[in-house]
Amino acid sequence: MTSLILVLFLLSGAATGWLGVDLLPERILKQVSNIQGLRMVIAGFGAFFGLLAGFLFQQLRSKFLTQIRATPTDLLISRSVGLILGLLVANLLLAPILLLPLPLEMVLIKPFTAIVSNVFFGVIGYNLAEVHGRTLLRLFNPNSTEALLIAEGILTPASAKILDTSAIIDGRIQGLLSCGILEGQAIVAQSVIDELQQLADSSNNEKRSKGRRGLKLLNDLREKYGKRIVVNSTRYEGQGTDDKLLKLTEDTGGTLITADYNLSQVALLKELKVLNLSELVLALRSDVQPGGKLNLKIVREGKEAEQGVGYLEDGTMVVIEGAKEYLGKKMSVVVTGSLQTSTGRMIFGKLEKNQAINKSEQT
Repeated sequence: MTSLILVLFLLSGAATGWLGVDLLPERILKQVSNIQGLRMVIAGFGAFFGLLAGFLFQQLRSKFLTQIRATPTDLLISRSVGLILGLLVANLLLAPILLLPLPLEMVLIKPFTAIVSNVFFGVIGYNLAEVHGRTLLRLFNPNSTEALLIAEGILTPASAKILDTSAIIDGRIQGLLSCGILEGQAIVAQSVIDELQQLADSSNNEKRSKGRRGLKLLNDLREKYGKRIVVNSTRYEGQGTDDKLLKLTEDTGGTLITADYNLSQVALLKELKVLNLSELVLALRSDVQPGGKLNLKIVREGKEAEQGVGYLEDGTMVVIEGAKEYLGKKMSVVVTGSLQTSTGRMIFGKLEKNQAINKSEQT
């Protein structure tokens, strides 16, 4: 196929040069004594430039096919529709211009105008479809109230949610979906499924447990939510699952859901939409201020001497000074401070003075 394309470009360039001699002005042709020799020279130059154009076309063709293979089907359809509509508008506007009678000296204006107009409106249609392609596809369902609201600009379509491996293994994605916090479709990339399968087949017990838990969660979500859980089978090129997920998020314009802090930072650097589950949990936690009182059970010893540790209902760890001797008892604790990071929060406190201790309350 590659050789055939190069031969076609070479022959086209040679034929263009050979026949192009007839388009030269007569005053130039009269000065040439050997027309056939001129044809041979120009045909040779045409063949050379045709061969260069063939190599360039091969490179563009290879990149184009690679991009098509890596592009989701819905995005490919919307881009194609946008390009076709752009070309249709261009040719409708060109019709009156092409019918105008022009003198011979201005004969090149028509093809030049046609080329510029088609390129201009084609690119505009392609870009508009790439940005608003999801809305365009929804308009094909005229009976949908949501589609009509989107068409009128009243309702913004929900972006797809791209699930990372860490978010699936984490398990909290199921609660977010059941509470209705996450709207739109949840997309699971094929690379994520492959990574979960590798973990499930691992000889390491911890990795194997995580992989099996992730695959089971996906099956449960598929049974419960049906078509809302979409498996994207596009094979993206890239180093590792994270790189492929970033490309999928960029192509779909969706929101990446992850519990991986580093991945979320890379997504923000690439100006992609991202939701870090750890940051979401921090945002939803109750605000505990210094001086506030908590009623906690001391469940274990702390790292430092005389420290005890308790937990809030959301799992936040509370380190309590002087509580080591009260293991298994519920105590009134005064908050003295807190340490909050992107991966969690730790609260510090001390026992309230002069409080009654229920010694019968054990673990």
